Amino acid sequence: MSDAHGVVPGDGRGTEDLDVVEPDARSESATPRATPDSKTPDSQTPDSGAPGHETGAVATDTERPPKKKRPFWVELPILIGVALVLTIIIQSFIARVFVIPSESMEQTLHGCNGCEGDRILVDRVVYYFRDPEPGDVVVFKRPDTWDADGPVTRSGNAVVAWLQDFGSQFGLAEPSNEDVVKRVIAVGGQTVECCDAQQHVLVDGKPLDEPYINRSYGDEDQRKFDKITIPAGMLWVMGDNRNASADSRIQGGGGSNGFVPVDNVIGKARYIILPPSRWRGVGDHNPQALSAPAWQSGLPAGIGIAAAWPTLWLGRRLRSVLVRGTDKSAG
Repeated sequence: MSDAHGVVPGDGRGTEDLDVVEPDARSESATPRATPDSKTPDSQTPDSGAPGHETGAVATDTERPPKKKRPFWVELPILIGVALVLTIIIQSFIARVFVIPSESMEQTLHGCNGCEGDRILVDRVVYYFRDPEPGDVVVFKRPDTWDADGPVTRSGNAVVAWLQDFGSQFGLAEPSNEDVVKRVIAVGGQTVECCDAQQHVLVDGKPLDEPYINRSYGDEDQRKFDKITIPAGMLWVMGDNRNASADSRIQGGGGSNGFVPVDNVIGKARYIILPPSRWRGVGDHNPQALSAPAWQSGLPAGIGIAAAWPTLWLGRRLRSVLVRGTDKSAG
């Protein structure tokens, strides 16, 4: 029962108070007030020094000793191992260095018995995208029908042979005579013969334009051979030093024994990298005037250059480790 002012007995509030909402007051009444005796994680004071306090944690992090660097004698073998693995991967799939052992590609590539031959960078990527073309200077495994140029210089053990190949790049072992470098003259499906009245090799009956031929010995006639058709999957190769090259005209008695299987090709010669006085690209003038598309010629070379960056980085890293080790020894 209410009085004249609408006050409910036992309530002490007027009706006008029922429409007023005070969030702060209600929130305060709904949340229990913390007391010093409350068993909550925040009841500890900053100065309590209890375990797990933030100040203690910060102090622990600050006092943690810095990460100790590996000594150079531990880091050096790791870097050498990584460099060797990277070298194997690059040389197996991307690019490889070969030594020119003979004069058969003079004057494009320099080499001779007993002298310091050119070292060339061979692109192994390009022939993932296409087959060798006329004018390409290629490195290939000697076919079974070809005679070795001198005694065999490689072990029958695969590991030892790889070490010999690796050492030959630094003059620590003889170059392999199982690997041969020549220029592609004709490919599968074409005919080749020598020569016309002007001493030009003919492919499909048309004379070739061969400015790369070494004519330092005068205008001596080229070795003649009858017309022959190149089977699919085979190449006809010849040296630029035309009269001092044991190539498809001669090997195995000439004819079909001189063919080189495309599958034997290791890669395309791109650059002369040593000695420094011989730094230059290896020309791939097409004697049949059939040039490859620009994207096809540039892409593999770009991949090879990009792949060289990890090797450069490892070289810099290895040098810094050696310098650090030398400084420590001197100290």
